[in-house]
Amino acid sequence: MQFKHVTLDIEGSVAVLTLDHQEVMNAVSIDMLGGLAEALDEIEERKAEVRCLVLTGAGRAFCTGANLQGRNTQAKPGRSNAGAALETAFHPFLRRLRNLHCPIVTAVNGPAAGAGMSFALMGDMILCAKSAYFLQAFRRIGLVPDCGSTWLLPRLVGKARAIELSLMGEKLPAETALQWGLVNRVYDDGALMEEAMKLARELASGPTVALSLIRRLYWDSPENSFEDQLNLEFQLQRVAGRTEDFKEGVGAFLEKRPAKFRGQ
Repeated sequence: MQFKHVTLDIEGSVAVLTLDHQEVMNAVSIDMLGGLAEALDEIEERKAEVRCLVLTGAGRAFCTGANLQGRNTQAKPGRSNAGAALETAFHPFLRRLRNLHCPIVTAVNGPAAGAGMSFALMGDMILCAKSAYFLQAFRRIGLVPDCGSTWLLPRLVGKARAIELSLMGEKLPAETALQWGLVNRVYDDGALMEEAMKLARELASGPTVALSLIRRLYWDSPENSFEDQLNLEFQLQRVAGRTEDFKEGVGAFLEKRPAKFRGQ
């Protein structure tokens, strides 16, 4: 399925969402964000079928940040509203990814800069090509980091490294990102999508109600006290314990056979 600068392919129980505006290295425009919203609508309408999402980029880039072409850079100081599109377009997309019903694998096939870096870090499992790199590009154009990067980065790599990435605006190669714990796995460029799909199929065949609840626990954890998190674990464990997959998992364990989860 083709949307504006976005391609959606559903292969069995895995949806592959591809940022596809190669002329600008998949830089994000309002049109692309509209296409992403439509693609997520399609994924959510097929919730029972789609049990894992892979997010990647077409061509040689994952996403090089916001598309600055056509923007008015001549506005008088104090008159420009550089953050206007954040709340109306970027933030809704990020919130939808956070609340998605299934696990997200990001396959970072090339540069992930600015907002593109944030998109990449929204993955529950972040896979990179060896040639990929990350870049907090905002300081290069006189802006502050956005799209949740100042929330995500300190929690993933610590305050010192997060601030360094943002103040210095230097490229972070995939191998270094792996050493820092920013990403999960790094593969040869030619093997990235094959490995991403293999992982996505494994997740999609799992108890996806429980996996969705696991996502919620880890998203909510940084803002919760220990007692709050204990209470949330209790609440969500009750939900998981009512699923058919829980019954299947216990039955398979007792019968010493592989479980056949259905995401129910």
